[in-house]
Amino acid sequence: MDSPPDSPGAQNAQMSPEKAYFPGQPKSLEGIAIRSFFLGIALALSVVAMALVLVFTSSPLWRLPFFIAALSTFHFFEFWTTAKYNTPVANIGSFLLTANWPAYAIAHVTASLECLFTKLLFPDRSWAPLYSGHIILLLGFIMVLVGQFVRSAAMVQAGQSFNHTIQHRKKDTHALVTTGLYSYLRHPAYFGFFYWGIGTQMVLGNPFCFIGYTIVLWKFFSSRIRHEEALLVRFFGDDYIHYKQKVGTLIPFVG
Repeated sequence: MDSPPDSPGAQNAQMSPEKAYFPGQPKSLEGIAIRSFFLGIALALSVVAMALVLVFTSSPLWRLPFFIAALSTFHFFEFWTTAKYNTPVANIGSFLLTANWPAYAIAHVTASLECLFTKLLFPDRSWAPLYSGHIILLLGFIMVLVGQFVRSAAMVQAGQSFNHTIQHRKKDTHALVTTGLYSYLRHPAYFGFFYWGIGTQMVLGNPFCFIGYTIVLWKFFSSRIRHEEALLVRFFGDDYIHYKQKVGTLIPFVG
C-alpha cells in the first residue's frame, strides 16, 4: 500500500536525490563541488604567483604558474560546457582530470619539471633558434588562447552530439553538425586541444616536451579520428563522406 502524499515516508522519497548524485557515485555533487573548488584555488593562486614573479623579479619562472592556470581553466571548461550543453552525460569524469591516466599526468608533470629545472639552471639561456624566443612565446600564447576557445566553442555548438568518449551507437540526439566552426574544421574540439597542448610547451619554453607533446598528440588524434570517422560513416553514410571530402581537420597529415 502506498504512503499518503503528506506522510513522512512519501516526503522523504520525494526529497531523496537519485543515487548517482550521492558521494562516491559518478555524478556525485560532492565530488563535483570539491573539484570545482580546487580548480578555482589553483587558478587564483597561479595568477597571483605569475603576477608576483613578473612584478618583483626578472625570472622566467612565471611560465610555470601560467601553465597551471591554463590547465585549471581547461579542466573547468571541460566540465562546464558538458554540464550546460550536454547535461545528461555530465559527471565527475567530464572534468577529464584523470583521462588517459597515468600518461596524461606524467606528461604534465614532466613538462612542469622541464620548465622548472631549465629556468633555475639556465635562467638567461634561450633555447629558441635565431633569437626567435619572443616570437615563439607570442605564438604559444595565441595557440593556447585560440585552442581553448575553439575547443570550448565546438563543444557548445555540438551540444549533445559531442561526447568525451567515442560513441559506438548512434543516439536519437546525435546529429551531424556541419555549420559554424564545423564548416571550417572537421574536428574543431580536437584541433583546439592539439594546438592548445603544443602552445603550452611553447610558452613554457620546453624544447623536449614540445617535441614529445607534438608527437604524442598527433599519434593520439590521428588514431582517434580514424576510429571515430569509421563510426560516423556508419551513422550518417554519404552525408558524412561528402562532409569529410569538403572539410579538413587542419591537423597536419590527419584527414
